[in-house]
Amino acid sequence: MFEYFGGNYSWDLGVLMALQLGGQASEIDEACRPLRPLAAAPDAKTNPEIQRAWLEAWLALAAKLEAKAEADAAAGHGLSAAGKLRRAAVYYQTADRMAPHDDPRKAQAYDAMRRCFRKAVEGAGVPMEWVEVPYEGTTLPALFLPGDGPGPHPCMIGFDGFDVTKEWSYLCGLADGFARRGLACLLVDHPGVGLALRERGLPAVVETERPAGACVDYLLARGDVSDRIGIVAMSLGGYYAPRAAAFEKRLKACVAWGARWDNAGSHGRILRDPTAARSIPGWIDHALKVYGQPDVERCAEMIARMTLEGAAEQIECPLLVVHGENDRQVPFEQAQQTIDGAINSPRRDLRVFTVEEGGAEHVNGDNFSLAVDVIADWSADVLGGAPQPR
Repeated sequence: MFEYFGGNYSWDLGVLMALQLGGQASEIDEACRPLRPLAAAPDAKTNPEIQRAWLEAWLALAAKLEAKAEADAAAGHGLSAAGKLRRAAVYYQTADRMAPHDDPRKAQAYDAMRRCFRKAVEGAGVPMEWVEVPYEGTTLPALFLPGDGPGPHPCMIGFDGFDVTKEWSYLCGLADGFARRGLACLLVDHPGVGLALRERGLPAVVETERPAGACVDYLLARGDVSDRIGIVAMSLGGYYAPRAAAFEKRLKACVAWGARWDNAGSHGRILRDPTAARSIPGWIDHALKVYGQPDVERCAEMIARMTLEGAAEQIECPLLVVHGENDRQVPFEQAQQTIDGAINSPRRDLRVFTVEEGGAEHVNGDNFSLAVDVIADWSADVLGGAPQPR
């Protein structure tokens, strides 16, 4: 994995993700070069001043790009503005992901990300709809993108993981990969992430078939989507998607982008290990908010219920598990367990990316594009997409 800071895993991954979502290397280097001595400090992972330095650097970079975009727009150069706004959205997202919850600039970064993202999409002419999916007395904010070619299209529902958003899922290229293969896509801020958590007050749920079923209801009512509907989710989504497919029988395909057989062995392990928790600044605070629990003990109890034991055998649709050989967050054994447990799936495919080929880190974070290709191709094969070269 490319390690800009050379050993600070969280910061290294943050830089690498920003680059892959469309960031510009020289811009990122300009912001992060002053952070290198801080990343190497003995207390880099626990010192709040160092964490604030990361936040300030990325906020300043994003604001600089947003100002340049405004100048382009004022000059009538809409496409140039859209490109810069897209990068600004990536940088604001990067600031938000690493910021502590008690810093008001975290919410400001998230709001700025959404503002820049929408302006970028609209300015570039992307055929995207901002929609609301009815869900248990409220709604789930989502992005709908049609597939290329004549409809109605098969559709993939995109759920997030622990700390990304529907906008992040779009920026990583997955939706475009689906569209070019004739698949529509619904990217959702489901309970536990994005606006569903921050604005609607919806923490994560164990029974992910509930929000998934609401998405299926919404899609079937649109008229431009067929009943060939699947689901994909990354990281913690390695539990979310298979759990949903196990009990929402209308789903015709399931992709776990990064396995998560037993969350007690992932997030539960971090909660139980003070050393591990301290190595990820603000992680426990974020976990309590995502899971909607008042303390560590009750959070651990909820996490312990997030297992595919007893659920995987209920999956009756094709299943793909994509995992990295060198995943440092979730061991490979959980990928094999997911495949082995889905005994009633008519097609079980496990794709493990090796260190030699790339894409070997957690959710293939060192090379997202390799996983996106596999996921999009597999989904089109299973759901019946029609490739449409542009």
